[in-house]
Amino acid sequence: PASPDASPRTPEYPDVYSITPNLKNYKLDAAEVHAILAQEERDALTDSQHAHFRFALGKAYEDRKDYDQARHYYHSGNKLHRTTVQYDPVVAREQRKDIREVFSHEFLAKNEGNGFEDPAPILILGMPRSGSTLIEQILASHSQVEGTAELPNLGNISTSIGRYRTDNVQFPRSCIDLRKKDWRAYGRQYIRETRHYRETESPFFTDKLPNNFTMVGFLHLILPNAKVINTFRHPIDTLLGNYKQLYGHGQNFTYDMYDLADYYKQYHATIQHWHEVLPGKVLDVHYEDTVLDLEGQVRRILDHCGLEFEESCVRFHENPRAVKTASSEQVRQPIYTGALGTWPVSYTHLRAHETVLVISYAVF
Repeated sequence: PASPDASPRTPEYPDVYSITPNLKNYKLDAAEVHAILAQEERDALTDSQHAHFRFALGKAYEDRKDYDQARHYYHSGNKLHRTTVQYDPVVAREQRKDIREVFSHEFLAKNEGNGFEDPAPILILGMPRSGSTLIEQILASHSQVEGTAELPNLGNISTSIGRYRTDNVQFPRSCIDLRKKDWRAYGRQYIRETRHYRETESPFFTDKLPNNFTMVGFLHLILPNAKVINTFRHPIDTLLGNYKQLYGHGQNFTYDMYDLADYYKQYHATIQHWHEVLPGKVLDVHYEDTVLDLEGQVRRILDHCGLEFEESCVRFHENPRAVKTASSEQVRQPIYTGALGTWPVSYTHLRAHETVLVISYAVF
């Protein structure tokens, strides 16, 4: 436990300091860095506590343009944290492959038209750190849309299919035997369960769980009128943004360069699959395009969702709603170009990411 006089000058809560990479306008001063370094020397710290401190130090040294030290702390922080989480890239890769095989054009055509017709959900998905919070804030600033959170319901429903099968067949192959009425029932279940997260009677609501990119085919069959937006950012900005982020929970693929790059490749392949088998279902929204042409992209997003243009969506930063993701600070200010194309500088100096650069470009 922390001592009664614990303060920012005596950082005894590593997880508090690990959030500083999220605070783009806050920089640790010399006294705070010195105090963290002193804490880092303690033998009693766990690997997780060391990792929290090291992510904070990585951001602190990057702010000072001491890239050698930043590289050291980011890389060692990721390496330590990877030992504390569970993630099997082979299993994940096979699951993505199975989803693409099961939800083929033929399977989707065979089962189409049986879902629940409610048009309320707007799913925002993609890679973490790709601008999804910005798109959510834009939509949540519309009078007809309620912004909720990163909802687990769609994934939970999918994994429940086949839970009690004696042959142990799991999602997605458990969907092969679903009856017409099952698709509608699961759509209704999603609407019913997500109601718990809503506070208004707005006709539409957002569900911003990035990992739902695997669920588009399933979503289409249970809720055919749901809208889907895929947020996309330059791959290296996306990969570096994830590698420098210590998440509160989940996203366990981000703490190893090979895991991260492989996950990105699977994400890209899966999104391309949805474009092929469900043309027009998913709207790709590029972060860079949104920053450079905000109103044009806002109109494009609202049109995809069947919504009239409202000026409030361009003034998204004035929306007082609570935002709980790592990008909460950015969406409190007007659109800015400072985050565009940061990877050339970051990559040049943070060469620990060389593997990410090479593998990620193999996607294209």
